[in-house]
Amino acid sequence: MAVSEGLSIGDLAARTGLAVSAIRYYEDEGLVAPWRNSAGRRRFQRADIRRLSFVMVAQQFGFTLAQIRVELDRLPRHRAPSKADWARISASFRDDLNLRIAQLEKLRDTLDGCIGCGCLSLEACALYNPADDAARHGTGPRYLMGNRPVRPENGQQNS
Repeated sequence: MAVSEGLSIGDLAARTGLAVSAIRYYEDEGLVAPWRNSAGRRRFQRADIRRLSFVMVAQQFGFTLAQIRVELDRLPRHRAPSKADWARISASFRDDLNLRIAQLEKLRDTLDGCIGCGCLSLEACALYNPADDAARHGTGPRYLMGNRPVRPENGQQNS
């Protein structure tokens, strides 16, 4: 197959390990943009192997398709992404990944005692969250998300 003919959807599936239906879905989501040859068949650029591989990895790290699409839309469509292109994406995801790592470390370190008031340890939370004071910060596990409990004895924030 000549490079100018592009890759068939089957070739792309074989190379990425994705099902043909998944590639069609990603096409519908705007993550890849094949063209049609004279016979009306989809053809993909070789760079789409990298784009779809990035999608697979980014999803494993918990990024949504909307977040992934924003990053892929910054890549050139007319050529394979350069090292600098990928470095820009990496930098933009780094802060998010560091925040997630910090949240996971906090969860790991507090898992035995309290999930952060949302609440799985009612006895302990009666001390740290009297009258459901954590609710004033919003929904979810507020203390795990960074809010500080109020100390019942003096009403001051714990550090």
